[in-house]
Amino acid sequence: MSTATQTRPQSHTVSPKGMLIGGQWSESASGARLTVENPAKKTPVAEVPRAAAADVDRAVAAATKAFAGWRKVAPRERGKVLLKIAEAIQARAEELARTISLETGNALRTQARGEANLTADIFRYFGGLASELKGETLPLGEHVLSYTRREPIGVVGAVIPWNAPVMLAALKIAPALCAGNAMVMKAAEDAPLGVLLMAEICQEFLPPGVLNVLTGFGEECGGALINHPGIRKLSFTGSTEVGKIVMRAAAERIVPVSLELGGKSPSIVYPDADEDWAVDGIIAAMRFTRQSQSCTAGSRLFLHEDIFDSFLGKLEKKTSALKIGDPLDEATDIGTIINNKQFTKVCKYVDEGLKRADARLVFGGLPPKTGPLSEGYFAIPTVFADRSNDWRLAREEIFGPVLVAIRWSDEAEAIRMANDSHYGLAAYVWTHDIGTGLRTAHDIESGWVQVNQGLGQVPGMSYGGFKQSGIGREFSLEGMLDSFTQRKNVTVNLDVRR
Repeated sequence: MSTATQTRPQSHTVSPKGMLIGGQWSESASGARLTVENPAKKTPVAEVPRAAAADVDRAVAAATKAFAGWRKVAPRERGKVLLKIAEAIQARAEELARTISLETGNALRTQARGEANLTADIFRYFGGLASELKGETLPLGEHVLSYTRREPIGVVGAVIPWNAPVMLAALKIAPALCAGNAMVMKAAEDAPLGVLLMAEICQEFLPPGVLNVLTGFGEECGGALINHPGIRKLSFTGSTEVGKIVMRAAAERIVPVSLELGGKSPSIVYPDADEDWAVDGIIAAMRFTRQSQSCTAGSRLFLHEDIFDSFLGKLEKKTSALKIGDPLDEATDIGTIINNKQFTKVCKYVDEGLKRADARLVFGGLPPKTGPLSEGYFAIPTVFADRSNDWRLAREEIFGPVLVAIRWSDEAEAIRMANDSHYGLAAYVWTHDIGTGLRTAHDIESGWVQVNQGLGQVPGMSYGGFKQSGIGREFSLEGMLDSFTQRKNVTVNLDVRR
């Protein structure tokens, strides 16, 4: 695996103003702060407020006050606000991308710039959908007017993870605000800086309190948010285990909830796809250039036995050409794992694979303990070959660059193994036979299936999971309507005799 050393990255500094509460930048009520680390250097880069229950109370109160006015703003006017935000984000996309790269360890060229641009597109997309917040009329007769309205739910509590923080924040902010809701969001403690910068841009155009962003730890801040009686809707992206906690909190108050959770996504490669384009697609689907810190990573590779060794040889050659290095270096393809806890977890999975007698290390392994890569949380793309879909590395979400390749000969058995998981978020199919590809896509139990491509989501797609990978959909018109509006029926008797 190559390391990127050709160019000297430009330095980037961040000075967050605090948390956004009621249109003002604020410290925590306790005065406590937390440190944000650069995972490529293991050094602190900023401090942000450490919010707790008292801060959640302030933010929910501000959002509740703002909601009363924001819900009355005409939907198209709300959409125009989002379009202005989109253009302002686009104008500062490079600053936003460098902030993302600095705090997440995601490579600037291959990941962070794309995330910043996609964030602007998300606001642009939902800004254009404001006129679709419409109801229906029911044909109950000439003397009765019966119609439905799409109304906002109220104050939305949103919690997001660190792997693509700004994009994931936008996926909640833009549709929720377009629909007329107010929001209190808790940013991930490991990556709050980009979200705060985006909130700063949003606040230039929004009334005070419509959007509030808190920074803090999950138990202290996130727990207080999901259990707050003033929250009328919960929207969470993160692990399945934490998603269960959010769902239990929602059940206590009968609060609607949408969950985008974990995945252990399969890629099924047919024998006619032993070609470079499919190998490139597997690398993209595995999200190697995001250190595979993605819930849609295609981390179970089901390869037909006729092409098993040949395909893995091509995969090793192409993956090994990717450069690991400083995320802010333009030459870097692959950056770092987010923090020491996640880095240690990934290394333990790799170590288990190395010790398994019937698993073969195809390439990769444990990261070096000396040299430039030891200065940060750099993990090495790693592939194990095994016949089993039943061991931990093939069943648990690693959230790191560890891929298990599994041999198959019978199509029905390959699909059975692909579906033999409590996850069902994404899946990938690779074949020249479009009939085979579509049939397999229909048989796989996942909410988002791609045939012959391993790309990321784009606005307009209906994205979400089956089984324990979540409830609800994002990225789409139906995601906005189902997640952030409630339907009201109004029936009027027009034949009132005086």
